[in-house]
Amino acid sequence: MKIVDHPLPGAYVLEPKVFTDDRGFFLESYNHQVFRELGIEESFVQDNHSRSQRGVLRGLHYQIARPQGKLVRVISGEVRDVFVDLRRSSPTFGHWHGVNLSQQNHLLVWIPVGFAHGFSVLSESADVVYKTTELYAPEFERTLLWNDPELNIDWQLQSPPLLSDKDRQGLRLSAAPAFP
Repeated sequence: MKIVDHPLPGAYVLEPKVFTDDRGFFLESYNHQVFRELGIEESFVQDNHSRSQRGVLRGLHYQIARPQGKLVRVISGEVRDVFVDLRRSSPTFGHWHGVNLSQQNHLLVWIPVGFAHGFSVLSESADVVYKTTELYAPEFERTLLWNDPELNIDWQLQSPPLLSDKDRQGLRLSAAPAFP
């Protein structure tokens, strides 16, 4: 596993070592010891798996109490994965980074506590799996507005996204609760 990008403090784009042969491939998506060597020492308590169709946009989600760090990867299809720094004390507060994750590139993203996270589906469908460092707590979940003009995120969408009611009603960065 190697860090291929360190776009915002504490966040990493990771590339696993992939072993391929005529049977297919093998990769290690998580190894506690390797992640500790990379500086990611958190433990994971929950795994999630979502399947979405082309044009779906999920996010930008975060938990204001019991916040979650996330280790995200795509096992089928392709998404534009986006995370936004919501740590007021960070020099990159309000900055975002996007990376395309796919079954072909095998990239992973480590998103630490203090970030909002979301993705848009670029392929016919996509399966996204992610580990979290805290259990899901809907009472603490908040949503940052996906199309906040202050953020100006490039979701690589070809048409208006398919959104949940919750995601349509997200708050702009200027009004959203943030982290210290």
